[in-house]
Order: sequence, then C-alpha cells, then structure tokens
Amino acid sequence: MVYGKPAYIIKHAVMGRAIICEDVHHLHVELKVESFPVVNGYQLTQRQIEVLEAIRREGSKNAAAKKLGISVPVVHNYIRAVEESTGVRMLESVPTGSRLTDDALRILDVTTMHRRRNTDGRKFTVACSPVTEELIMSAFTAAKIKGDILVADDQFNMRMLRSGMVEMIIVDDPVNLFDLEEYNWVEIGHMDMIHVDRGPNYARYSYGAQRIAYDYLDTTGKQYEVVSEYRSLSDLIASGKSFFVDEFLLMRKGIKLQSSTDPAMLRHSITAVLRKETRCGERLLRAIRRKNLI
Repeated sequence: MVYGKPAYIIKHAVMGRAIICEDVHHLHVELKVESFPVVNGYQLTQRQIEVLEAIRREGSKNAAAKKLGISVPVVHNYIRAVEESTGVRMLESVPTGSRLTDDALRILDVTTMHRRRNTDGRKFTVACSPVTEELIMSAFTAAKIKGDILVADDQFNMRMLRSGMVEMIIVDDPVNLFDLEEYNWVEIGHMDMIHVDRGPNYARYSYGAQRIAYDYLDTTGKQYEVVSEYRSLSDLIASGKSFFVDEFLLMRKGIKLQSSTDPAMLRHSITAVLRKETRCGERLLRAIRRKNLI
C-alpha cells in the first residue's frame, strides 16, 4: 500500500449503555460511555487501540505481543488492518525495529483526551513526561494517593490541563510557563542533562528541556544538524547520533553514559502547575519535595 502525505480527520464515536434495575426500594442506573476514534471514516476497535497503546508503552511490536499474550504476526495484522482501512501509516522503521508514527501517537492522545472527558467521577490525575514519570509514580505511592498518571510531552499535557482533564502537570521546559500564567506554579526541583557527542548529526529526544540543551550548543559555535527525532529512549541511544537526555531519567533506568559537557551547564527547573489547589495536590507536592531534586 502506498501512503501519501498524512491527511486525515479524527472523529469520535460515542456509545452509551444504560442498565436500569428497579425494585420497590430504589432505582439503579449503570451508565457506561465509550469513545472510539473514527479516522477517515473508519472506526478503530478497542483491541486495535490496545495494540497501539501496547506498542507505545513497550517500545516494539515484539514486546507489545508478549505483554498482550498474542503472537507478533497477530499484532502485525491488527496494525495492517488499521493502516489499510484509514490510509494512515501507524508504524515506521527505526534502527532497532519499528515504532509508532506521530500520526498514530496523535490518534492515541486524542482518544485519551476524549475518554477522560466522558468519565464520570475520575480520579486525581497528573500528566508528566517520561523524564519525570518514575518520580511521580514514586511520589504517588509515598503520598498514598489513588490516582492516574498520563505520560506525554509538555505541549499535550498543557492542553490536558486547559481542558480540565488533569489536576496537575509537571513541566520540563520552563519556557512553557509563560503560556500558563493563569495557573499556580510550584518549582519542585532541578535536573541536569547529559550530552552524548558522536559527531555533528544530532537526534532530538521528544521529551525534556531539549530547547535549553540546543540553546547551549548554539553558544559554543559548534556546527551541527538535527537529523531525526525519537520518542523511545532505547532508540535514541542506539541511533548512533549525538543527543541530549536528562541524567535523572538515565539513572532511574540504570543507564550510565559519559557526558561531553558538564551536566550542570545544562541544568533546568522542573515545575508543577496546578489547575486548582486540592488536598491530593498538596500531599503529592510534599512527597515530591522529599525526593530532593533541588
């Protein structure tokens, strides 16, 4: 199949189901509302969404198949069915195998947003990037909060905050705070970045304060070119290209890399932005501060 320039429309089909049970004492209503993406007229199934989510979460088709308890050919068939029905490519080849395209990631992000909008009585929710994901998970446990964590880049998380889908976001790049002046900010710490220099060709990581790293690189007068971008940390490291990544993220994953630049030169603040003050939010912030990021 030949894919052209991605041009597609994402709509959502919403299906509701009400089960009404009545007796002499009370009326019980169980309401379930489900949202499914409709891409170029084709409605994805729940299983297809699960397969795409597993590939994003696990980082490859093989790992996704193992997680879902199905074979790799079955995963391939699910992806092929979506691509042929929508005309939108879902996977792209990378040196380590394959990964979701930006179009596939956008479909999943929009689906997540719509489903959360249709959820009644949802839990306290925080959105962060992979850079701070493990920090927030650990803080949730320490604060004994039963909530949800959404993982995406700063821009998507900011949209989730404005739409009321999350109570708090963790912002990696402080420049984004200028677009969030109407909310309360709390600086929760600092992180340093590692600079892996393998020559003039650079790969940009999709998460973290990459802007700060490249601004610093510009001040050095180094000649370079950003030739690719990666959402997967393992693909980034295996790319053979130069890159920047947060030292904290590497430490949490047990990865040691030599930095060509003093990491302190690439330091940036990490900020929590709250939609409104809540008891859960206060407890979570206290737990984060105890992690001593500053």
